[in-house]
Order: sequence, then structure tokens, then C-alpha cells
Amino acid sequence: MRKLLISTIAASIALSGCANMSETERGTATGAGIGAGVGALIGGATGGRGNVAGGAAVGGILGAVAGNVWSSRMENQKRQMQQATQGTGVQVSQTADNRLKLDIPSDISFATGRSDLNPSLRPILDRFASGLVDNPAATVTIIGHTDNTGSDAVNNPLSLERASRVRDYLAGRGVAPQRISVDGRGSREPIASNATADGRARNRRVEIFVAEPQQQPQR
Repeated sequence: MRKLLISTIAASIALSGCANMSETERGTATGAGIGAGVGALIGGATGGRGNVAGGAAVGGILGAVAGNVWSSRMENQKRQMQQATQGTGVQVSQTADNRLKLDIPSDISFATGRSDLNPSLRPILDRFASGLVDNPAATVTIIGHTDNTGSDAVNNPLSLERASRVRDYLAGRGVAPQRISVDGRGSREPIASNATADGRARNRRVEIFVAEPQQQPQR
């Protein structure tokens, strides 16, 4: 049974790396594989090889549908945000777990060492908020990041304050605050080297994730 669990999950990870798969397909394949592995364990615990196989099949189905939905609303908001942010440096993408991600660089978000919104960010957030109001099933996670200049005692609260300012702005545009969670990671998750000015600028960023959970009813 243990071998079945390991081989099933390994196969799902290998499958999810296929080059010709979309992000949605990769996420579904991984979820199906892990679900099958867990289902096999449950089936084995209740006895018999038949139960192992049946548990794997049921688990695979549950794993494939669990998680987040990439609905037409999510696709529309992605398209709208790509249009709204064209030429601004904001990166808009669909993640492997079916979330919409906005990666907002420091030059249009916040001044160095400050948490007040840059005026150039406000029109982007206005468009973003409009899409969220149209999709009340979606939840939002906002994460602030800094470079490694200064101490954690400064960077950690600054990154959280930046995320909170974005949340407050969206709330002021009609997005219910309870739909939004915020976090500040300080300098702990760099995406570039802090040894160069360009790398530090890339690390000073705000990431916004939008998810539409599977369990939410579709309209």
C-alpha cells in the first residue's frame, strides 16, 4: 500500500510537469494524484486490495476537483487586469493552483521606506476592485515584501503595513474587508539578488492573489 501511495503521487508530480499542459491541467493532475494516494491509504485502512483500489479511484476524483476554480469570472478578471496594467510593469498570471496573481513592483506601488500608496497604483486598484465586486465568491490575499536593506524590526512591519494599505483601498472601493487577508514577509522571500540595486527593486513588491474556492456555488 505504501508503494502504491508513493508511486501514485510521484506519477502525478511527473505528469504535472508535462510541457504541453496548461497551468489548470497541471494543478488538476497534481491534485488528482495526491487525492488518489490519500484515498488509497483510507481504502487500505478499511481492509483489502479492492478497498485500496477503490479508495484510490475515489480519492483521485476528489483531488481533481478540490481546491480553486478557474471560472469564466476569473478568466475575465485576468484579461481585464492585463489590459489595465499593460506597460506598467505589473505582472498578471494564473498560478498552478488556479489563483489570479498580480505582482506589483515597487516603482508604481510605494516610495522607499513608505507605506502610502503611489498615485500611479490607484487606477490599477480601482479596476481590480471592480472585478472583485463582480465576483463575490473570490477571496483575496495581499502579501508585502521588502529588500534586505535595514533590519527585520523595520522591514517586517513595513511590509505588513503596505499590504494593509492595499486592503484598505480595496475596501474603500466596495470590496468587503472580510474577503481580504494580509501578510508581511519582510525580506524573507526575495525573487532576485539583494546584491544589486535592480535586484533590491524587484524584491520590494506587493503580491495579490485572488482565489475562487471550489466549494463556492457557481452562478
